[in-house]
Amino acid sequence: MAKEKTVYTCNECGGTSPKWLGKCPSCNAWNTLIESVAGSDAPTKNRFASLAKTAEVIVLSDIEASDVDRTPTGHEELDRVLGGGMVEGGVVLIGGDPGIGKSTLLLQALDSLQRQGKSTLYVTGEESGAQVALRSRRLGLDQSQVKVLAEIQLEKILATLAAHSPDVAVIDSIQTVYSEQLTSAPGSVAQVRECAAHLTRAAKASGTAIVLVGHVTKDGTLAGPRVLEHMVDTVLYFEGDTHSQFRLVRAIKNRFGAVNEIGVFAMTEKGLKGVSNPSAIFLSQHAEPVPGSCVMVTLEGTRPMLVEIQALVDSGGPSPRRLSVGLDKDRLAMLLAVLHRHAGVACMDQDVFVNAVGGVRISEPAADLAVLLSITSSLRGKALPKGFIAFGEVGLAGEVRPAPRGQERLKEAAKLGFSMAVVPKANAPKKPIEGMTIHAVERVEEAMEVVRSLT
Repeated sequence: MAKEKTVYTCNECGGTSPKWLGKCPSCNAWNTLIESVAGSDAPTKNRFASLAKTAEVIVLSDIEASDVDRTPTGHEELDRVLGGGMVEGGVVLIGGDPGIGKSTLLLQALDSLQRQGKSTLYVTGEESGAQVALRSRRLGLDQSQVKVLAEIQLEKILATLAAHSPDVAVIDSIQTVYSEQLTSAPGSVAQVRECAAHLTRAAKASGTAIVLVGHVTKDGTLAGPRVLEHMVDTVLYFEGDTHSQFRLVRAIKNRFGAVNEIGVFAMTEKGLKGVSNPSAIFLSQHAEPVPGSCVMVTLEGTRPMLVEIQALVDSGGPSPRRLSVGLDKDRLAMLLAVLHRHAGVACMDQDVFVNAVGGVRISEPAADLAVLLSITSSLRGKALPKGFIAFGEVGLAGEVRPAPRGQERLKEAAKLGFSMAVVPKANAPKKPIEGMTIHAVERVEEAMEVVRSLT
């Protein structure tokens, strides 16, 4: 079969050029030509064949829906993020900083699947087979029967997948794979897009579950074209500080499970181990309550978790600093304005530092009330009572809005021994929770009055 030739297509007008140019010869737009492939001797051949046979139009209510079968990986925390396990023909993209544990976790998962009787394949483009074997021995997987292929050429990888038909395959990483149909270097936009498209079609056609490891940019986002994330079924991100032993895997996209679900792991000498009680990680062990600390209950996917919010308010100069770690920086400035306007607590001449303990990132606004209470506690120099929690969204008008699934948050806190809570009035339970005193508030100033009476 003759090799297909490379052409360059304009993103703006769709015009083509036989070679790369800075300006499109058709519409004169700059930097719009993208490398692609055109059939040289078979113009009727469709390179992007459909993933399934053409079907008739069917009314939605007439289609029989069935649950997707899942294969547990043997790692409970990873299964939680995936929505229960690997799905036949599913494509998973996992990204994270270098050295955070992506390859380690996937090698452990493949070994566990292989011990369950599943056929597995680990394709490595960044390491040799000897390096993978050395890592497996370091993880205590001396007798692992996982098949390993050290290859970066797409055509050879697809041929191996067709010949061995594994149940689960890992491509580590997609940025190292290249296709001979393109002349650009591995890792370029065209190569990443083309290789991912071919591997996705192979997964859907054969039923092999494929996991793609992706590089990230210095900003922490997946490198390569954004279409890569749209192409796959599940997108997972590794989070956490590489200097800490704890790692978080978060589902950003999941067609087979909940989005924003997280799995918590601890890095040990034998690899990554799941953490059954992650709330213990994000709570500092203070012998006595300290000023500037407030515990909140955040919701990550379907899991309520307790996280400690710490604040430090100190005298600043003419331009006081506002710094938050693990929380939205812009939201901190807004909350300080609300605190001043509606509660009469001024911080305009103070440096304010806020941190979510344990390296967790909280994106939901339910952290607002805990942030304000921790700031007030640090400013007054008085600690909040022992066993105290708070959660709730704060609006610009000073109202405290309810957080979703408030009952589950309170039950999780009570289970871990917390006995006092300040929550939005709409989240107050109809039936009292044993061992917990709940103060329901509607406005920020009410929450401040409750805290002053308790301290």
